[in-house]
Amino acid sequence: MQLAIATGVTALATGLFLAPLSAELDDQAMRRALAIAQTTAAEPRLDDALKSSRPTQHGPVQNEAERIRAATGAEYVVIMDQRGVRWSHTDPNEIGHHVSTDPSTVLSGKEVMQIDEGTLGRSARGKVPLRDENGKVVGAVSVGISYESVQERLLSTVPELLAYAGGALAVGAVAAYLVARRLQRRTHDLAFSDISSLLAEREAMLHGIREGFLALDKHGRIRLMNDEAQRLLDLHAADTGRPLDETLPPGRTTDVLAGRVSGADLLAVSGQRVLVANRMPTDDGGAVVTLRDRTELERLGRELDGTRGLIDALRAQDHEHANRLHTLLGLLELGLYEEAVEFVTEAVGVHRATAEQVTERIRDPLLAALLVGKATVATERGASLSLSPEAFLPDRLVDPHGLVTVLGNLVDNALDATGGQRDARVEVEVRADGRTAVVQVCDNGPGVPEARRAEIFTEGWTTKEPPAHGRRGIGLALVRRLAERYGGSVSVGERAGGGAVFTVTVPDALSEELRESTHEASRHDGRTDAAAFGTSGASEGTQRPTGADDATDTAGAGR
Repeated sequence: MQLAIATGVTALATGLFLAPLSAELDDQAMRRALAIAQTTAAEPRLDDALKSSRPTQHGPVQNEAERIRAATGAEYVVIMDQRGVRWSHTDPNEIGHHVSTDPSTVLSGKEVMQIDEGTLGRSARGKVPLRDENGKVVGAVSVGISYESVQERLLSTVPELLAYAGGALAVGAVAAYLVARRLQRRTHDLAFSDISSLLAEREAMLHGIREGFLALDKHGRIRLMNDEAQRLLDLHAADTGRPLDETLPPGRTTDVLAGRVSGADLLAVSGQRVLVANRMPTDDGGAVVTLRDRTELERLGRELDGTRGLIDALRAQDHEHANRLHTLLGLLELGLYEEAVEFVTEAVGVHRATAEQVTERIRDPLLAALLVGKATVATERGASLSLSPEAFLPDRLVDPHGLVTVLGNLVDNALDATGGQRDARVEVEVRADGRTAVVQVCDNGPGVPEARRAEIFTEGWTTKEPPAHGRRGIGLALVRRLAERYGGSVSVGERAGGGAVFTVTVPDALSEELRESTHEASRHDGRTDAAAFGTSGASEGTQRPTGADDATDTAGAGR
């Protein structure tokens, strides 16, 4: 096909070159004939000879015309009088006869150039009026150049043109061969039908697999992506062809996909999704990135950790409950009935105080249940989880699940930071500031160095040992993403006396109706201002005996 195209282009170019060349040669021949005729008409005494002599074979007009014809190489030089009678001709027998073509135009004083047929055949002609010294037309000069000579000049150039055309064709054939060979190597000698089938199969495979697939070129532009990649990264089909840095926001996810972070099974966070990315470079300088969604796996892992902690807490509570029952049985057997009543009152009061303290200040049931469960985990890990006296959050949040994720991850991080140390304390403050929800978690752990505070919210960054079910470095990154999604912020500072303070603000987390309920709750629930979850204050109507502070600090151990 390429050879046929090269041949056609060469033939077309040759034809387009020959067509104007022929016209140009015709024009040159006519102008040359006209120039010879003008020179002949300008000869002195030619008009006098035309007036004073007769048209004969050896007359002065014939002799002058033949001299000029021989000198210029013209086919003929014909001089005629005003009647159109020839006074000169290459064939002496034609002298004295009328010319074969109409001479009226030239005898009227106009010059003529044309290609015409005459007695000598087809020729390029130039005709000029012959004037006397007064400017009066006394005759005409007609000069012809044989048209066959023009064709010979044209044909003489054909071999040279064909040589150039042949050279161009040879170059085109070599180029076509090289292109064909390169194409075969790049396509692994596959036919066009095979390539079409492979393309259809690839499209079906890419859009059918449940892993995200992203292909990048050497300039970092997106060449190809499947439906799953669009879903995981929140991209659109129109983003194909755009640079990766323009389609994704700055952060670890973009750095991982662009290859600025190396490694296998790299963790990245896109929105609320936890992704595992693997990047493989290609021979052309680009790369292929695969993405696996392990959001559900991470969620199940955290639930498994919580369930395991709850089981451990229940096991410990079983022992504690058995110990209390044994103590109660001993008091009854010893006849110490008043002491038995006091012991039961103390145990029941601690249980009731813990639930009331949480629900009076945290009106949302999901957050309240989360704090009670985390308190159990804290108790089993030897830590104290308390609720700040300023904590108050009304019910009917816009997105309670988001705040559950934020608060749960911050508490887990604080418990991990204080794990293994004596007198480990974690304080939680959740409050409403207008429509903005503020979540603050403090701990008395080692704190976060100021130089590392910008890194702890990066996906995959952690100083802890990975758990059995997966990897760390996800919780704080999710907290930051959730806060930024709602236009909020997250920060970490230093706690007075040592430790860390994590603060998250979430704007528009409460609906408009909550403003009135917040003020009303503040007016009617002033009695709970001193009742801190996990502190020494008790709720109204609860009798707490001496020594109940330690039990309250553990937040009821799961109740």
